[in-house]
Amino acid sequence: MRNRFDRQLQQLNEELIEMGEHIEYAIEMASNAFATQDCEKAKEAISYDTEIDQQERDIEALCMKLLLQQQPVAKDLRLISSALKMITDMERIGDHAADISEMTLSMAGAPYMIKPDCIQKMAVETIDMVIRSVNAFVNKDLEAARWVIKRDDVVDELFDSVKNRLIDLINSNKENGEQASDMLMVAKYFERIGDHATNIAEWVIFSITGTHEDA
Repeated sequence: MRNRFDRQLQQLNEELIEMGEHIEYAIEMASNAFATQDCEKAKEAISYDTEIDQQERDIEALCMKLLLQQQPVAKDLRLISSALKMITDMERIGDHAADISEMTLSMAGAPYMIKPDCIQKMAVETIDMVIRSVNAFVNKDLEAARWVIKRDDVVDELFDSVKNRLIDLINSNKENGEQASDMLMVAKYFERIGDHATNIAEWVIFSITGTHEDA
């Protein structure tokens, strides 16, 4: 019975890794579409969210099977319940990647007022956080999870930098307001992705230690 349970846990790990890879691709695709104002790539990123939603349902079904059929206790129960919490955050990350692409489409009619370099840095940081948080769960790596939590400060600082630049643009010319507001929303979505990666890392720590650590 335990061997079967272990195989199902390994399947859970593999499906989480696959979902993490799909989320990474979604963020990269959304980021590239935004940076280059590529409407076709933005539409592709939006449609990709459906696949991520299906992965969440598949992993949720596997977790429920493990809970109902195997009746795990203690550490195994924490692991499965943490995975259920994680996939909710992972699905929201996929939603935000689609949201970024929606904003890209809304800004397609005019060139950007500022270079999107800081926002692209946010994308790089959040992708790294997402991948490391999922790997931390699979590898039961406390230090990697704690690294992700600390790294959220970098994303927050980048968001503040973008926000201040855009506020300056609006103050200098009110006609800049619409696009500046849209770009601020893009930055906010990346900041939220960082928050969700942090949530995942916190659930990783709980799955290993049984306690929640303050971010």
